[in-house]
Amino acid sequence: GTAFSRLRDDLRPLSEAGEVELQFIEPPADGRALPGEVAHAARSIIRGLAMAMMEQPQIQRIRTQWDCDGKNLLINVRDDGFGTLDHQAPVIQRLQRQVQALKGTLNLSAIAGWGTEVAVALPLDAPRSSAVDVAHWKLATREFEVLKLLASGQGNRAIAAELRISENTVKFHIRNLFKKLDVHSRAEAAALAHSRGLMDAS
Repeated sequence: GTAFSRLRDDLRPLSEAGEVELQFIEPPADGRALPGEVAHAARSIIRGLAMAMMEQPQIQRIRTQWDCDGKNLLINVRDDGFGTLDHQAPVIQRLQRQVQALKGTLNLSAIAGWGTEVAVALPLDAPRSSAVDVAHWKLATREFEVLKLLASGQGNRAIAAELRISENTVKFHIRNLFKKLDVHSRAEAAALAHSRGLMDAS
């Protein structure tokens, strides 16, 4: 419930800035507590889906809800558009990779004239990937350090102070991280770092 409330706060600016109504179906009050990396990833995934859906024409309403079957966080996001969003959309492919990094599944169903529905299942106890799995990102030592601090919630100023570098240098490293990780926001980068177990790496 707490994680869902944070999601609602995250999306409130999107709702207030546009003409799309965002509906939130509250999760069960007796639901299981979410591991931090799953809650963080869930919010990032839903933000990405909501923004992708809002870019479609004639969207008036997006409904989001999540539930738990005891082993998985079950996410459902549905719009009332023309059903034009598909698996080939870059944002959907990026979110698909993020979900797969957590050993989850993402299924998209679009019906022309009726809208799009996306169902995501994220295991609550997904085994962490080894930091070795991220070798293909080819991160420099400093980029790895910046990513870990970013994923822990540090802002640019705090990262600069911790690493004794300038804020401009931090921004430079973050731009490089976005390219190498194929993400477009700090939240996506942080979720990916958590999902790959980088916060446990030395």
